[in-house]
Amino acid sequence: MAENNTLLRHFFAPGADADPEGRFGLNSKSRRRRMREIIGIVGKHRALEGFTPEEFRAMLEDLGPSFVKIGQTLSTRSEILPKVFCEELTKLQTECDPLPFDEMLAALDKEFGGRRKEIFAEIDSKPLGSASLAQVHRAVLTSGESVAIKIQRPGVKATMALDIDIMRTLARRASRYMKGEQMLDLRAVVEEMWATFLEETDFRREAANLAEFAELNRDCAFVACPKVYTDLCSEFVLVMEYVDGIPVGDADRLVANGYDLEEIGSKMLDNYATQILDHGFFHADPHPGNVIIRDGRIVYIDLGNMGRLSARDRAGFGDIIEAVGLKDPGALKDALMRFAAKKDNAAIDHARFLADLDLLLEDYGSCDVAEIDVGQFLSDIMQLTRSCNVMLPASVTSVSRGIVTIEGTVAPYIPNQNIVAIINAHIKGKKGTREEIRDALEDLARAIYSSGRGTLDAASYSGEALKMLTRGQLKMNMEVLGSEAPLAHLSRMINRVAIAMVIAGLFVGSSLMAGTAMEPRFLGVPMLSFFGYFGSLVLSIWLIFSIWRRK
Repeated sequence: MAENNTLLRHFFAPGADADPEGRFGLNSKSRRRRMREIIGIVGKHRALEGFTPEEFRAMLEDLGPSFVKIGQTLSTRSEILPKVFCEELTKLQTECDPLPFDEMLAALDKEFGGRRKEIFAEIDSKPLGSASLAQVHRAVLTSGESVAIKIQRPGVKATMALDIDIMRTLARRASRYMKGEQMLDLRAVVEEMWATFLEETDFRREAANLAEFAELNRDCAFVACPKVYTDLCSEFVLVMEYVDGIPVGDADRLVANGYDLEEIGSKMLDNYATQILDHGFFHADPHPGNVIIRDGRIVYIDLGNMGRLSARDRAGFGDIIEAVGLKDPGALKDALMRFAAKKDNAAIDHARFLADLDLLLEDYGSCDVAEIDVGQFLSDIMQLTRSCNVMLPASVTSVSRGIVTIEGTVAPYIPNQNIVAIINAHIKGKKGTREEIRDALEDLARAIYSSGRGTLDAASYSGEALKMLTRGQLKMNMEVLGSEAPLAHLSRMINRVAIAMVIAGLFVGSSLMAGTAMEPRFLGVPMLSFFGYFGSLVLSIWLIFSIWRRK
C-alpha cells in the first residue's frame, strides 16, 4: 500500500491546474483518493482478467457518471467495440438507479429556498427518468401547466470534474509515448470531454439551447423541442414543458398509432442534414432516449449536448460529403485540406495522401450507398488524415458522432437509405440550375485567375533564375518526398562497407608489421601490430552483430 501511495503521489505531482478558480476542489490529495477508488473498483470487477459485456457495463456504472458517459459514447461506436458490447452499453442510455425523492427535494430547496411550494403545486415522487448526471420528475406549476424538472444529482459535478482531471493527467503522460501515426490524440479527446462536461453540467446552457433550437426550427412543421421556463432555470435545475409521446425506438407503439416508420426515419435524417449544413447548430447525441414522437412531430427532449459549426466548417463539411458522393479523391483531398484546423504542409506527403484517399474511395465505391458503414467510413477518414499530419477540427468529431448515432437510431426504419446520400441530396437540392451555372462560372473564373497569376509568377521567377545562372549564383536544393527510408538504408550499407574496408586495412597493415623486428613486442609480434589485430577483431565482431541484428 505504501508503494502504491508513493507511485500515486509521483504520478499526480502538482502541475497545470485544471481548476484555477477552485470551483471543483481539485487537488493532489483528492486525485489520489479518487484514483485509489477507481483502482479498487477495477480490481473488484477483475478487469485485467477480461469480462463479459454485462460485467463491463456494471463496472462503468460503479465507476460513476463520467465513465457512464464514456460507455454511452462507446455504445454507438461499433468500429471500436464488438457489437455485443455496444448492445449492452445501450442500456446505459436509460437505466440508472434513481436517488431517493427526499434527496431530490433537498436539491430543489437548495436552489429555490422557501419558494419551492410557491412555484410547484405538486411533484411526482416517481422519476420519469434517471440518468448518470440528472434525474427528471414530472410536476405541475401553481399556474396549472404540466412541466418536467431536470435536477442534477448532488455532488455529481465535482466527481465528474475530478475524473476528467485524472484522465487529463493520464493522457498527458501517455502522449509522451504515443508519437507519430497514433490512432487517437488522447489529449484532444480528453479536452473535448472537458468542454462537453462544462456544457452538460450547466443547465442554463441547456435552457439557452432549447430556446435557440426552437427558434431555428420554427418553420419546420415536423420538428420541435420542449418549451423552456427560463426564469425557473439555474445551473443545477432545468424546468421545461412536459412532453407526453412515444419514444422513437418503440416501433410497435408507433405503428399501432398509425405512424409510418420510413417517413419518420427519412424526416429525421433530412432535418439532421438541415441542422448541420444550414443552422450549424445540431443535436450531438440523438440516441433513441432523446427523441419522442408527439402529435406527428419529432421532439428532441434533451438538448444538453449540442454541436456547433461555423460557416466555414459547414461549407467544408458539405464539400467533404459532396466529394464522397462523387467518389472524387482529388476533390476530397482539397476539401479535407481546406477543412483542416491544423496542418504542417512541410510534413505532408501529398502524393501518399491522395493515393490513400483514392484507395479509400475505391473500397467504399464498390458498395451501394445504403450499405456503407458510416461509422467505419468516418473513422477511416479520421485515421487517414492523422497519419498524413492533417488535423481536423474538434467539431468534426462531434458531427461524426452525431451522424453515427442518428444512423443507428433510424437504421431499422429506413434500411435502404443513408445519411451521406441524404446530405448529398440536401446540398444539390439547395442549388438550382442557375446557381449551379453561377458556381461553375465562379470556379472557372477562379481557375483562370489562378492560372494567369501562376504563369506571370513563373515568367518572373524564370527571369531571375536565368540571371543568377549567368552570374554563377544559382544553387539548387531538392527534396524527394518519400525517399527518407531508402536513403537511410543506403547510408547504413555504405557505413558497413566503410567499416569493412577499415577492418581489412588494419588486418593487412598489422600482418605487414608482424614480420619486422619492431620493438616492443607482445605475444611474439610488435605491440603496434597486436593492437591492429585486436582492433580489427573488435570491429569485425561489431559488424557481424550489427548485420545479424538488422536481419
